[in-house]
Amino acid sequence: MRGLLKRTLSPNLLNRTPDKLSIDNPDLGPFLLKLARDAIDNPKKALDYAIRAAESFEKCQGPGLEQAMSLRVVAAVYASLGRFQEAIPVMERSIEMLDVENGSDHALAKFSGYMQLGDTCLMIGQMDRSIWCYESGLRIQIEILGDSDPCIAETCRCLAEAHIQAMQFDAAERLCKTILDIHKENSAPGSLQEAADRRLMAIALEAKGDYESALEHLVLASMAMIANSQENEIAAIGISIGHIYASLCQFDEAVFSYQKALTVFKSTKGEDHPSVASVFICLAELYCKTGKLRESKAYCENALRIYSSPTPGTTCEEISGGITEISVIYEALNETEEALRLLRKAVELLEDNPAHRSTIAGIEAQMGVMFYVVGRFSEARTSFESAIGKLRATGESKSAFFGILLNQMGLTCVQLYKVDEAAAVFEEARRLLEEECGTCHVDTLGVYSNLAATYDAMGRYGDAIEILEYILKMREEKLGTANPDVNDEKSRLAELLKEAGRTQNRNGKKLESFFDSEL
Repeated sequence: MRGLLKRTLSPNLLNRTPDKLSIDNPDLGPFLLKLARDAIDNPKKALDYAIRAAESFEKCQGPGLEQAMSLRVVAAVYASLGRFQEAIPVMERSIEMLDVENGSDHALAKFSGYMQLGDTCLMIGQMDRSIWCYESGLRIQIEILGDSDPCIAETCRCLAEAHIQAMQFDAAERLCKTILDIHKENSAPGSLQEAADRRLMAIALEAKGDYESALEHLVLASMAMIANSQENEIAAIGISIGHIYASLCQFDEAVFSYQKALTVFKSTKGEDHPSVASVFICLAELYCKTGKLRESKAYCENALRIYSSPTPGTTCEEISGGITEISVIYEALNETEEALRLLRKAVELLEDNPAHRSTIAGIEAQMGVMFYVVGRFSEARTSFESAIGKLRATGESKSAFFGILLNQMGLTCVQLYKVDEAAAVFEEARRLLEEECGTCHVDTLGVYSNLAATYDAMGRYGDAIEILEYILKMREEKLGTANPDVNDEKSRLAELLKEAGRTQNRNGKKLESFFDSEL
């Protein structure tokens, strides 16, 4: 792309400083853009040059390809400085001034702009926006290259990874299938890239519970790595295979896979490498699941020993992620205080910067649940509030996870006798889950039930009765009239009707219209 935009600069111009050139000089923009790219290791200077280049291009040529490229450099520098909220509108502006009808240069620049914007949104946790950008870029790329070019597979890979992070596994699976079809058409079987994409497919399939299909893709990926003598990659795939075996309750096979990977990592990376710690965590989780608690705790301690003295090059994200996983095991071992201590350490390691806010919010939500379970409701509320605030700030307040988090926050408010606040939170959770999951989903019905109980406590008996009637209708349709859960809902509704001085009317007002009016 850059090669398409190069211009020959006058030898006299190269010997002059940009400060001595007029902004009306048509050579100033290309000169400043070159200086900006050359100064990329000095962000402050690069930013100044790139902004001035964009201003010069706008003055001399008007909005177009070269100004868009200057703005892309500005956005890249902002992002490198962690100033993502400034980078995003600059990148959006650079995309808007390009028109695919103006030729392949504009189309390719617009494609790469969408991909850069998608990457930036992904870094600050704006998953939906990132996916939209990748999809927009993919559409342009397909128009230019067709739908079977190997470059299409690269873009589909970015999009599939984003869908997996957003827990949209059906979409990820479809994209992975497209990628594998492109491999089949363009390359020999068993390539390293095909193996990597089969691993991506396995992640999506495992998340959907299709363990047998996931295992098949992992075995094929492992065979490709063996053929190419990729020892560490074989071990990494072995860990994934161990996960599948554990999910299938084939525990001996899982242990064998983990131990085999552990041996490889110890010999190739060293005894104190984070990869070794990650296998220790896998073994600890497996032994916890099978009731071998002493062995489980021993492996946790071994992993923590490695994370306490990390090898050079280990990132804070790696350590924080490992510690978070260990905290889940300690919680299962009924060592809640140790689990909470580890989660606080995980948050400290990440620090509060935009790139980590989404991850920190997840950890704080986990802490909130732990506080709630042990009856420390004020601390639970503080953790949930912090997590909710971070997710709103990163634009992740339109997901099913956010709705579930709001529901948990509402339950905490009830425990603290903040009933009005609980009702407001439950109502937001209801609207969100209706939109994301539908009115019949189990999570949505759970929020309905909590909201009905809250309305009951507030004396809003009519609203509570309408909700309970709808829940009972849904449960009868899903579970049958003889199910114990249905009987419980009937008893609950009958009691509330009695308190309200009414009798149950099975042919009364339907609740569907009530909920539709709230959307």
